[in-house]
Amino acid sequence: MAAARMLEKGANWIARRLQKRVPYNAANTFLEGPFAPLQTEHTKTELKVHGTIPPELNGMLARIGPNPLHVENPAAHHWFLGDGMVHGLRLQGGRALWYRNRFIGTDSVNKALGKPRAPGPRRGVADVVNTNIIGHGGRLWALVEAGSYPVELDASLNTVRHGLFDSTLDNSYTAHPHTDPDTGEMHAICYDGLQHNRVNYLVVDKQSRVTKKIDIAVKHGPMMHDCAMTQKYMVILDLPVTFSVKAALTGAPLPYCWNPRHQARVGLLSRQGDSGDVRWFTIDPCYVFHSCNAFDLEDGSVVVDVVVYERMFDHSSQGPENQKVAFERWTLPAGGNAVQRKVLSTERQEFPRFDERLTGKPYRHAYVVGIDDIDKPVANVLLHHDLQTGETSRHSYGTDQLTGEVVFVPRHAAAAENDGWLLSYVHDLNGRNSRVVILDAANVAGPAVAEIKLPVRVPLGFHGNWIADSSAAG
Repeated sequence: MAAARMLEKGANWIARRLQKRVPYNAANTFLEGPFAPLQTEHTKTELKVHGTIPPELNGMLARIGPNPLHVENPAAHHWFLGDGMVHGLRLQGGRALWYRNRFIGTDSVNKALGKPRAPGPRRGVADVVNTNIIGHGGRLWALVEAGSYPVELDASLNTVRHGLFDSTLDNSYTAHPHTDPDTGEMHAICYDGLQHNRVNYLVVDKQSRVTKKIDIAVKHGPMMHDCAMTQKYMVILDLPVTFSVKAALTGAPLPYCWNPRHQARVGLLSRQGDSGDVRWFTIDPCYVFHSCNAFDLEDGSVVVDVVVYERMFDHSSQGPENQKVAFERWTLPAGGNAVQRKVLSTERQEFPRFDERLTGKPYRHAYVVGIDDIDKPVANVLLHHDLQTGETSRHSYGTDQLTGEVVFVPRHAAAAENDGWLLSYVHDLNGRNSRVVILDAANVAGPAVAEIKLPVRVPLGFHGNWIADSSAAG
């Protein structure tokens, strides 16, 4: 009971801190340079294009990231907690129709901007939705993990409402659901910042209704930023970054820390099973923000490809730490209880993507963004890993140019894997306006197919997706 009262006290303290906001003016890497937030919303319909936009690209390249309007204590501000801002570039018939950026309409943001409160229920103590934007059920959804509900957006990126899709279930969600390409269902492992002895497996159908919820017992409140999915299983990443009551009570903006007492393990839950069906595999302590893909082997084993950090949140109070990182293939053997690890690439990298028509199935091509120091951005490259041959090709976006997460778009619905384009927002480290770059996925090392100049400097952010016309028209 004492621990529960302490936790409630900490949660209420965090909520009060998040509601008190003043303009930032102190040094913080994640508020400066290419991270510096925008203060205004823009709409631009006349965009300069170099090269030729493929006419098959009909939709919107959307991405989201933290963009704080105000920060109470800049020196202690954590990158993950900035107000959400979504950016969108609309393409149609070989033309760039528009670029827009809009704040996600949370209560604090709308109040600051003089806008009415958006419809829908609220949950959680953190008034932030800033981590991913997806198309599902013919609609756009902005996502965050551990607390707040998703936020529905219209085709022009304006906030429509808050809620757990079309469900009345009171449950946290995730920033990283995985969609079954055969059924259209979204599958996710979700954790709650105020519920530390369980996580949930949720399934959302094509009509945006929650059709399944399974509780999975855990300890210490682990941060599960992502999961993975095969055709048979959900892959649960229970790794030693956990909630810290001490950190919360001493004012940490993001009260999650490296916890050497927490047993690192990876779980397999049958997609047709229940909470008692989880099979756990031990692994040496490490941390994973993002999986790439996972699939089943004929012998009953499971393979999952992940970007692996040696440690995380060991000392930083502002953002991810510059730890040793690698791209690895983990095998969860049918006849064993320990994860078998194989390093695929030792280059520092993050934000792995692939052809998501192959979600949960064997695949060959992975597209991963090269990184150096996370909090000291430098020019980077796109890495294309051929997982069959072991070869890696690279694309440099130029001096002082830094690409964000790259999204693969197939040339057409029946195109072969790797037959399509790689789209990303590219940032100028000297503060000039950003651009969207389109590459031929089959010729990553070659020149860009097209570049679209944007009217603003887009801050470095998190995740994005290609939203097809059914959700992006407007």
